[in-house]
Amino acid sequence: MTDGMLRFHITPERPGDAEAIEPLLDRTFGEARRQKTVYRLRAGVRPVPELCFVATDDAGELLASLRFWPIRVDGQGEPPADGPQAILLGPLAVAPKQQGRGVGRALVRQGLDTARRMAVDLCVVVGEPEYYQPYGFVPATPQGLILPGPVEPRRFQVLELKPGALEGVRGRIRADRRYAKQAATAGRPLRRA
Repeated sequence: MTDGMLRFHITPERPGDAEAIEPLLDRTFGEARRQKTVYRLRAGVRPVPELCFVATDDAGELLASLRFWPIRVDGQGEPPADGPQAILLGPLAVAPKQQGRGVGRALVRQGLDTARRMAVDLCVVVGEPEYYQPYGFVPATPQGLILPGPVEPRRFQVLELKPGALEGVRGRIRADRRYAKQAATAGRPLRRA
């Protein structure tokens, strides 16, 4: 993809990418990021492998990263055996010198499009409304959703990936422990047919 003068490539995250992603997350958000409420939902859980992406330049240098994490929402009923029912977007990290050049937006579009193809119902994010509302995100608190910890209500948002997916869904968001790091399926993607 190109955005003006910047050329970049979006690919699925590979095992070796983690070594470059963690320092990027530290540069982008600082080490205090681990104290935020959304990190409680990620603790001890693997991200959804099919929903982890990186953007690199022509030389293979990491420009940005995006991961989605499996979550459960009270009122959704039993999740399918082969994939997540709801996901948490983030962290979306773009190298500071590359911010505002379309890389992050391209990653978000790629991730949401892939999640729709996987038949995921809902996506939750804690982020700037001005950034996420163009994708269709709306405030989550008025929809009856609750995060397990402090969060600025205006930043807590939800997107229906399937029309009507929020009907009857109310309550607390929690990690989907089927993706626990200790699970026997660790390292194997959970897929929908």
